[in-house]
Amino acid sequence: MDSDKRLIALKNFLENQLREWDAAIRDRPNEPKAYVQRGMVNFKLAKIPQSIQDFDTAEKLDPRLTPYLWQRGLSFYYAERFEEGAKQFEVDLTVNARDVEETVWRYLCIARQQGATEARNSLLAVKNDPRPVMRRVWDLYAGNCTAEDVIAAGKRDGRRGLFYSHLYVGLYCEAESDMAGAREYIAKAVEWELDDYMWHLARVHLLVREWV
Repeated sequence: MDSDKRLIALKNFLENQLREWDAAIRDRPNEPKAYVQRGMVNFKLAKIPQSIQDFDTAEKLDPRLTPYLWQRGLSFYYAERFEEGAKQFEVDLTVNARDVEETVWRYLCIARQQGATEARNSLLAVKNDPRPVMRRVWDLYAGNCTAEDVIAAGKRDGRRGLFYSHLYVGLYCEAESDMAGAREYIAKAVEWELDDYMWHLARVHLLVREWV
């Protein structure tokens, strides 16, 4: 019951945020960052098409934002617009070559479109991501370690590490068409509650897949 109350409170909070950004955009209709922020709230509410529309509007208002719209790449994934998602993450990596997450999300988009083997064959190298758990995540997607190795790395980094390790193992399972494993690990990731956009993504994943 407490869990249900928290979810209701979270939804109410996000709906209030959405109304606030609606008002801000009415006042400043040419402010691209306002559309990015509203797009993020729409995503957290599992309103995927609306989030993409907001990110697209932000890009039209300021094309310089394109390589920083990683949030749109995530929305593309859940809209099953995998080719556009992969392209978004490729552009993102031109300004953030150290990031395992954007590299992995490119992999995930390719896997859903062309299969896991093609995704692994085209996995990009990553330079010096400072997060040990994410370096281990990259090893998993490259075929160089096991899911258990990733979870063990996550345990060494506390709650945040446990969240990220379970999330990316779950996403890996989905790329491998192991939907039972995906559901198990991503549901576990949601239990490690964080004030983090990616924690909301894990929630959205369960909602979109109708696993809740």
